[in-house]
Amino acid sequence: MLKDSGHDARFRGAFYPMNPEPASDLRTRSTLLFRLRDWKDAASWEEFNRLYRKLVQGLAERSGLTHAEAEEVAQDVFKRVAETIHDFESNPQRGSFRRWLMNLTRWRIADKFRERPAGAERGPRRELQDGTATAERIPDDAEPDAGWDEEWRKHVLDAALDRIARRTKPRHFQVFDLYVRQNWPVLRVASELGIGPASVYLIGHRVKQQLKAEVARLEAQLG
Repeated sequence: MLKDSGHDARFRGAFYPMNPEPASDLRTRSTLLFRLRDWKDAASWEEFNRLYRKLVQGLAERSGLTHAEAEEVAQDVFKRVAETIHDFESNPQRGSFRRWLMNLTRWRIADKFRERPAGAERGPRRELQDGTATAERIPDDAEPDAGWDEEWRKHVLDAALDRIARRTKPRHFQVFDLYVRQNWPVLRVASELGIGPASVYLIGHRVKQQLKAEVARLEAQLG
């Protein structure tokens, strides 16, 4: 599980409701996943790798695999995605991509435990030992992994912050970082940066709204 401070969790909570609605698979398929159908689209595959690899490896390591084994799981899962993304796109009954990817990962984790020598640690979670012969046969209603969802939200927010930081004036992002992210009192920010309190309020609000919009765009793109 993540080991964020209480303020970090509250900060993320400001951009995600307590019970978020699942992202539309139609919106997902119209953006990044649709572009992945083109194997020559290196930029889209690089973006996909950057946004999803840590999620896959994180679930593998939380399940009891070593770091090296988790890296192998990620490589195998991404290979499987590349091989089957066209089938996923043409079958609307598969549900959300995020759940499908989680099931692919669980199947490969189970396979990795089975590859260990007899007598070796088989892993702490029974459901990972009962994977089916193919990823597609894992039930779509498999129990969600709370750590997966939490890690997912963190990575989406980090990606949105990176994009906003590159588009925003450095001075304005500094105001946002101190006032919104670090929760400094407005007068302290104003004194530290040599600007008026009203400017702190205005800049902080504007950048926060931009970040919310960016998070929503990424959620729509990535499912």
